[in-house]
Amino acid sequence: MGRLIYGSDGQSLDIDDRALAHLRVVFMNKLRRAEPFLFHHTEASGLRSLWIHPAVPIVFHFYGSRQPALNREWVESLMIAASGAHGLSVLPEPAAATPAPNDQVPV
Repeated sequence: MGRLIYGSDGQSLDIDDRALAHLRVVFMNKLRRAEPFLFHHTEASGLRSLWIHPAVPIVFHFYGSRQPALNREWVESLMIAASGAHGLSVLPEPAAATPAPNDQVPV
């Protein structure tokens, strides 16, 4: 289980390391392009929505010792969601024939 820490007040969300690795690719690509977006995260206490903006500090904290292999199809579907009117949520991982190497994920 990893943790996404957002903003100077340290708001944090617990997210599975595998999902967090895929979200990190999406967040970094959107923020590198200066494209803010809405991120929704469902937790036990309800739904939390964060406006993700390049001016706000963000930390991806992984508790696992190994970087998960990335699923190209999952990254692509998350990117599409992040660019859509409803914003990004952690979508179910689609099946992939083979994982993409970590340095060759589409942008």
